[in-house]
Amino acid sequence: MAELEQQGALAGLRIIDLSRVLGGPYATQILADHGAEVIKVEPPSGDETRTWGPPFDGDTAAYFLGVNRNKLGIALDLTKPDDRERLLGLLEHADALVENFKIGTMERWGLGFDALHARFPRLVHCRVSGFGADGPLGGLPGYDAAVQALAGLMSVNGEAGARRCAWACRSSISSPG
Repeated sequence: MAELEQQGALAGLRIIDLSRVLGGPYATQILADHGAEVIKVEPPSGDETRTWGPPFDGDTAAYFLGVNRNKLGIALDLTKPDDRERLLGLLEHADALVENFKIGTMERWGLGFDALHARFPRLVHCRVSGFGADGPLGGLPGYDAAVQALAGLMSVNGEAGARRCAWACRSSISSPG
């Protein structure tokens, strides 16, 4: 993605976006739309939503382009120590980090809140999760279908006598596992 000239109420803020699917990317899209410099970090294979279509613009899904507009991009494999170091370099100049990994993933990589706060005390760490960190469902991935089932939406969708189905409108709290 090309370098963008930032204008708007949030110009001058730098956000590192590690999120995927909808909740986090949509939140950071809004920040970028208001002028924040958002750096989208994807795995070397690319964000999985690049293939969610149709419709497509070339080989990239319109869905991906929509929730990642106005962002810069970089590929990092956070399972590798060298790329985690590169991420830490980005965080040195960042105001906020947005991620929606399954609870415990960032901690296993040495990038949990405590570690990041010790190194970057002014960094805002935003974790988007479907069910939070604690409670009876704490730590579980929060994909849309699970949220619809738990909320009872699936029990009222579909035709009588037929298999029930998810509602086509996706919830905004999707948090991948």
